[in-house]
Amino acid sequence: MARTRSTQAHEKVLKATFDLFVERGIDATSMDAVAERSGVSKATIYKHWQDKDALALEALSLMFGLEEEPPKFDSGDLRQDLVDALTYQPAPERQEMKNRVMPHVMAYAARNRKFGDQWRSLVIERPQTRLKNLIKHGIKQRKLVDDINMNTGLALLLGPMLYWHIFVGRKSLAPMPKDLAIEVASAFWKVYGRRPSRMQRKE
Repeated sequence: MARTRSTQAHEKVLKATFDLFVERGIDATSMDAVAERSGVSKATIYKHWQDKDALALEALSLMFGLEEEPPKFDSGDLRQDLVDALTYQPAPERQEMKNRVMPHVMAYAARNRKFGDQWRSLVIERPQTRLKNLIKHGIKQRKLVDDINMNTGLALLLGPMLYWHIFVGRKSLAPMPKDLAIEVASAFWKVYGRRPSRMQRKE
């Protein structure tokens, strides 16, 4: 099915926004610059997005693959599923672009609190949901203890990963080491993994 002119304009604006964010950063990218680069009028742009923040959130969501459907983490090995969920990186083909724009995103989010809150919610919500579902699945399978405080459990899993992204990976632009996720999952398991009963150990 042929794309409508509205759809084509939408895509042109998002592509122009990607490019300008990578080249100039978010602060230095104006709606005038997006209109000029995309060839789409400001009036049309404002029909799709109410302001630059709304445009930035959609463009960054697409750039970082936040709308992509993640794989199913259900191998039968819960600990490995936790590792796979922690190391999952959407849109790997855009990794270089993501690395280049991430410092701009963090700087803009630090200066624009509303945008920062919205961006963090977008970035964290899906990984949180995936990990919550894995924890609930582990409890149901009796691989994890029943009395897990979900907020504490998520903090144990996500905290070290976020620390790496913010303070280590952002500076080195290196891919996240899988060993980190393995250590995080192992630490989580030591705290919340269900110990076999005496009868099970005898068997």
